[in-house]
Amino acid sequence: MLDIHFIRENKDLIKMGSQKKHISFDVDALIAVDDKRLELLKAVELMRAEQNRTSMMIGNNLAQEQKAQLISEMSLLKEDMKAREEELKTIMKEWQTLMLQVPNIPDVSVPEGASDEENQEVRVVGEKPTFSFPVKDHTELMEARDLVDFERGSKVAGFRGYFLKNDAVLLEFALWNYFMNAIVAKGYSPMVVPSLVNKETLFGTGYLPQGEEDLYKTQDSDYLAGTGEVATMSYYSNEVLDKAKLPLKFVAFSPCFRREAGSHGKDVKGLIRVHEFYKLEQVVLCEASHEASVRHHEEVTANVEELLKELGLHYRVVVNCGGDLGLGQVKKYDIEVWMPSQNKYRETHSASYFHDFQTRRLNIRYKDDDGKMRYVHSLNNTLVATPSRIIPAIVENFQQEDGTILVPEVLKKYIGKDFLGK
Repeated sequence: MLDIHFIRENKDLIKMGSQKKHISFDVDALIAVDDKRLELLKAVELMRAEQNRTSMMIGNNLAQEQKAQLISEMSLLKEDMKAREEELKTIMKEWQTLMLQVPNIPDVSVPEGASDEENQEVRVVGEKPTFSFPVKDHTELMEARDLVDFERGSKVAGFRGYFLKNDAVLLEFALWNYFMNAIVAKGYSPMVVPSLVNKETLFGTGYLPQGEEDLYKTQDSDYLAGTGEVATMSYYSNEVLDKAKLPLKFVAFSPCFRREAGSHGKDVKGLIRVHEFYKLEQVVLCEASHEASVRHHEEVTANVEELLKELGLHYRVVVNCGGDLGLGQVKKYDIEVWMPSQNKYRETHSASYFHDFQTRRLNIRYKDDDGKMRYVHSLNNTLVATPSRIIPAIVENFQQEDGTILVPEVLKKYIGKDFLGK
């Protein structure tokens, strides 16, 4: 959410941001509603002041006839004020709905474009693996070695269901430990966070109202979050933080759930796109400074790149175009790992910064050195998501001619063997 004063003073900037993000939003309609809101607020405040003044007069030593006249006038005022307050309630609901739809303004460095097809490559790291034998995809490799069972997964959990098995489970736990140990050593505080969250947390992080179709909802109107960012960001909601403790850095572990709405027909086989998975998520809260946000954005991206290099995976970093940004994102990098069977890169990590878009909604503030209250800035980036994307990438990139999978050197101490499926 943006500040209404900023919106009113930068109407053209909001229009430009909406256009760049390919998001339809009528800022003029919001300002018209805000004008009406301010007009009604002023009218109601004047009526309340008049009511207080009249009440004080009635309490004075007035003649009975004067009191009766004032009471009659008070009754008419109350009726008029009640009608205005009801109108104000209606306008406030409309205003709040529109305020939640205002897109954040993308950074000037964000390229133009309507979809992920127009994201721009920033850098390519490592070399594509070469094979002296026909390459198999991760589904074929894992099923042949009893590392996954999709048939029984679908029987138990429905479409995109799976059972991860045997060495693949060891690989998943190894990845959690490998990534967790590395990030904690960098000063990030580990947390296990709730997946079951209320509506307010999703509004606060910007996943509602626009993203509801991709969320699982319970019979009690709670939701299953698709990322640990949601709960972690809400940890400090409605609190004032100590500036001396900023930046706050967390790595949050949680099960994650996504309906994958709108992805019918995409990646219907395998682990690339599943409804239930696990994530370690980097979340950073920093001072209200664009420079600080940019610095931490590069940091959370570099944290992942360092570990992907150690794993020996070939990848690239792209900067997302305007049309591939969410409502609240100022800028985003995607890290995409090479998938040999598909002969293309697939996104495994997304690093974003939001300025105060989320924290204004969640009311997370700190007192600056000049005594002014400010909203902190927020950032996040996937540390690792399993089994989706990263396990298929490892399986395919490290496949051997006999169908086994070589364990990346840095994971061997966690798994205790050199090959998976052997």
